[in-house]
Amino acid sequence: MFKYLFLLLLIIITGCTYLGSSKPILKQSDLEKMIAGRFDAEYVGTDTCLFKCHEHDKLNEHFKKSIHAEQISKETALPLVNCETCHGPGSLAIENIKEVNGKKQCDYETLINLKKLPAGAKNLTCLKCHTISSTPNTVFYRGSAHDINDVACSDCHKLHQSPLQKVGFFEQADMCFHCHKKIKLQFTAISHHPVNEKKMTCTDCHNPHGSNSEKLLKKDSIKEVCVRCHLEKGAPNPFSHGDVTDDCTNCHNPHGSVNDNLLKFREPTLCLKCHKGHHLTSSADSKKLYNRCTDCHSTIHGSTTPKGLLR
Repeated sequence: MFKYLFLLLLIIITGCTYLGSSKPILKQSDLEKMIAGRFDAEYVGTDTCLFKCHEHDKLNEHFKKSIHAEQISKETALPLVNCETCHGPGSLAIENIKEVNGKKQCDYETLINLKKLPAGAKNLTCLKCHTISSTPNTVFYRGSAHDINDVACSDCHKLHQSPLQKVGFFEQADMCFHCHKKIKLQFTAISHHPVNEKKMTCTDCHNPHGSNSEKLLKKDSIKEVCVRCHLEKGAPNPFSHGDVTDDCTNCHNPHGSVNDNLLKFREPTLCLKCHKGHHLTSSADSKKLYNRCTDCHSTIHGSTTPKGLLR
């Protein structure tokens, strides 16, 4: 019994010692070969791949017009980006070109199969170049809502669909709604921000790559995001609506509402959630006055007059 325990302890200590020891860092090319699952492939370059198989001419045309193609020139001192940067070494893929349904097809099984990789591994393909230093926008990506929910870069960035290599302004909301179906439903309400009308889009308020504030907001607080457009609501006033105005969503639903002005509830219901309301007379049995509060209290976001932000 003690013999086996001693042997197990020895294996654990030996293993920990090995893991803790210094080892040479593999070159990026060797790491890509390892991901592909074979070390017998070699890098042949994009031109060689295209010469052997012309079925990717359209993809190459898109690539040449993209921002990634601008980095191929070594004079730029920027990372070298080509087909093999993402798909791994291609020598074995072009050795056995065959015709399938009248079209040339390489042995793509010898390449890195990005479709079969988990989201985290896919993202590493991008992040080996798009580091925090080169792409500051990704500084908060690790641990963000999209990262935790296994959203891959390629889920949003379709590199082979157009030279733009990212979704356009007018298509962006539809892409987000593919996952955020509840938000899509809110934008169908009678009162909503003009996202469906293509006058603004999701990234006007949110940073999809991560943020140091809640809901992936571009600013440190909800109010800071809102007052970038609603400038008059951000002006300092001697008489403000307390700390309620620090968070606009206390009263408004930013994506859409069945009530006017994106309000969560209609007046006076919304106001009565915090305020007691008014009585017709000062007597104890006086009936309460229920009316639209903003008929009298119009400057609810802040005022230069006291006594309830009156007109």
